Amino acid sequence: MATITLVNPNRMKPPIAPLALDYLTESLTAHGHEVEILDLCFSEDWRREVNSWFKHDQSDIVGVTIRNTDDCYFASRDWFIPYYVEVISEIRSQSEAPIVIGGAGFSTAPTAILKATNADYGIIGDGEIALSLLALRLEHGEDPFDIPGLVYRKGNTIRINPPFWPDMASMPCNTRQWLDNSRYFAEGGQIGIETKRGCPGHCIYCADPLGKGTTCRLRLPSEVAKEIKALVEQGIDYYHLCDSEFNIPLKHAEAVCREIIDLRLGDKIRWYTYASPVPFNDELAILMKKAGCQGINFGADSGDDAVLKSLGRDFTSEDLRYTADICHRHGITFMYDLLIGGPGETFESVERTINLMKEIQPHRVGMSIGIRIYNGTPLSQLVQHERLKKQT
Repeated sequence: MATITLVNPNRMKPPIAPLALDYLTESLTAHGHEVEILDLCFSEDWRREVNSWFKHDQSDIVGVTIRNTDDCYFASRDWFIPYYVEVISEIRSQSEAPIVIGGAGFSTAPTAILKATNADYGIIGDGEIALSLLALRLEHGEDPFDIPGLVYRKGNTIRINPPFWPDMASMPCNTRQWLDNSRYFAEGGQIGIETKRGCPGHCIYCADPLGKGTTCRLRLPSEVAKEIKALVEQGIDYYHLCDSEFNIPLKHAEAVCREIIDLRLGDKIRWYTYASPVPFNDELAILMKKAGCQGINFGADSGDDAVLKSLGRDFTSEDLRYTADICHRHGITFMYDLLIGGPGETFESVERTINLMKEIQPHRVGMSIGIRIYNGTPLSQLVQHERLKKQT
């Protein structure tokens, strides 16, 4: 089996624990690999730390996670790729091991990022199985080019294999012992947890299907509750559920809540989550509150039905009213996140959205002016089509 070093180069503050590396280490270790994590998040001098680590390191493979390509904030537009290039170059100067990059950010632009960083390989989508296979193939000198999700060079071109979306129920239970989650909690706040991966939604702008797939791959609710219990035993009691939409599918969300309640964790923890305005009902609201939910961020996008339809959403402004009413009645703090400026947006549609928010009074409203275009999404295809129309 291989010796693998996983590197977290993300140094954004407040610090965000690299959930992917925690889960990845659990899986790789279960497959017999020896794994260590070099976490640069709290490093005062990341170059010195990289040099010190790899000076005597004998890893067979080095994995680097790219969670974000930038800060996703229009005002600053802080671009992270040049920094990742430096980190990978520094690792290269100290280690002869193949360098593999992955992560949610990488999956949004794999070809460009592999070129920029000059890494040896990349993996799009889930990394647990693919990285284990890659490590074994390289260790035995075998051809790795049929591994699902692998991004690699073939001559002067970069090729991308379709990803493999493993069954989440077959993954090992996450013990959350691999990272210093307590420090992240103390300095950053909430700790992330997944109850599933993937989303069947058709939102034209969303990059989640690129990195997580288009079907919901569900974890066993009992395993989610055990993971939370393991974190509680580390003194961590605030969480963020990192699912694309916690309540899709509805029955799985209810089952997760029931498992948390059955382990008597509901009065010990506080958690927040993303959710879709539909499906949502009184039963789920009651269960979420009993299980410790303190707040829900609903991706509402707009209060105008025509704009919602153009964005690929499967709910209406009336659904927003219904969901808001449920949250108000059950005393659940909630916010509606809006995306202003999508296809079909007008001054009148913006006015209707603002008036609806005033009417139904969510506790908070988040508003993004302009919509980020990710390559490979339906929105990017729409923009490219419109550009070609103008050129002709």
